[in-house]
Amino acid sequence: MNKTITKNYLYNVAYQIIIIILPIITTPYLARILGAEAIGIHSYTLSIVTYFVLFGSLGIVIYGQREIARTKDNKEEMSKTFFALFVLRAISLISAIITFFFMYCIKEQYQNYYRILVLEIIASIFDISWFFQGIEEFRRITKRNIVVKCIGVMMIFAIIKSPNDLWKYFAIYAISNIAGNIALWKNIEKYICFVRIQFKDVIKHLKPTISMFIPQIASSIYTVLDKTMLGNLCVNITEVAYYEQAQKIVKISLTLVTSMMTVMIPRIAKTYSEGQKDKVNEYMEKTFNFIWFLAIPIMFGIIAIAENFIPWFLGKGYEKVIILTQICSPIILLISFSTTTGSQFLMSINKQNIHSIAVICGAIINIILNFILISKLESVGAVIATIIAELTITIIEIVYVIKTETIKMKTMFKYSNIYIISGSIMCLIVYLLGKSMQPNIITSIVQILIGVVIYITSLILFKEKNVLHIIDLAKSKMKGSK
Repeated sequence: MNKTITKNYLYNVAYQIIIIILPIITTPYLARILGAEAIGIHSYTLSIVTYFVLFGSLGIVIYGQREIARTKDNKEEMSKTFFALFVLRAISLISAIITFFFMYCIKEQYQNYYRILVLEIIASIFDISWFFQGIEEFRRITKRNIVVKCIGVMMIFAIIKSPNDLWKYFAIYAISNIAGNIALWKNIEKYICFVRIQFKDVIKHLKPTISMFIPQIASSIYTVLDKTMLGNLCVNITEVAYYEQAQKIVKISLTLVTSMMTVMIPRIAKTYSEGQKDKVNEYMEKTFNFIWFLAIPIMFGIIAIAENFIPWFLGKGYEKVIILTQICSPIILLISFSTTTGSQFLMSINKQNIHSIAVICGAIINIILNFILISKLESVGAVIATIIAELTITIIEIVYVIKTETIKMKTMFKYSNIYIISGSIMCLIVYLLGKSMQPNIITSIVQILIGVVIYITSLILFKEKNVLHIIDLAKSKMKGSK
């Protein structure tokens, strides 16, 4: 694999490890200190402000990555693109701030929290991470994110002491994002030159960003609207907390898999624009193989350890999260696939309209199922609706990607049967093992370690080439060190 891709992936993995470790530290603390009701309020109000951030950001995050990647060999042209997109996004987000303030910060039930969350929209104005992703400079983003996250965690433990401190939790969240985004502007002159732009330079990006914006908004339907609908349709706000915690546990695990997609987007966009379709297929094959290798054991592993993990991790009052987490686990594989086919491939080759159609179909299905299922099954209904929506999107995108003839069917599903069989065996053994043990941290560690050993051993027995290649590399290095 290309050294730049490998380096960026390692930087991204370093950050993903941090954002996996830190919630493992803070989630149990906040679940106990704030309680399910406060967690539910936090999740619900944050879902509202997320819509305004999405509308204000248009589709500039993904569009900006692609355009910066395409123009990075021409510093003046890249700089012009950067400033035009920044101005367009700033105008849009300022409009979103004004609208949000009059709609939610004056008479709404949680108006005090909404007023603090205005800072979250302001933070988005200064977010230029899309620029650094476009030039494949992940080191700077990683360093910034790690520092901001660590400071935020320290502030949580120092300041949050009771359910009455919920507003402080909101403030820590928003202020950390503002500080982190402003930090990205340090030494920006190393990468761009300051050029004059005219209104026409800004407005020409409006139509393509809106075309990117449509799938992002639709995507928010099944990532954010679930929480909003739970908050509105359920009598008990704690149902939002249960759903939030299950989603958090699953998506913490998902970040390990999606790290590869983030660093591959600009590379595939540039490679495809140069007409190197065989190279694109090679990159995609490696990505899909990586998904199967990592997503399958994580998905089955969550199902196997949930009954022992949730009780000690979240504490009393969150028992419902066990079944929610188990039902929700397939989205690890589904989102990994849809992210790869959609954000990584279709958007990189200017076929965002196909991605939009897929996501809109998923969103419509999600809304319909939410109305039907949430009233009957509450948070369980929301999870089922999410799974079906994600499955719909994934199937539509896979069908189209195969039709492009750039990506072959065998590229996506090569060796998948080996991973599924190995993961299933691991899941059954680890689950039965947990039945005879008490729910505590030692049990979870033992289950995870045994699961890893069983999974890797199974792959070795199946002679899976990637595992065998890693073993051969380890052997050669050991011989070389002697």
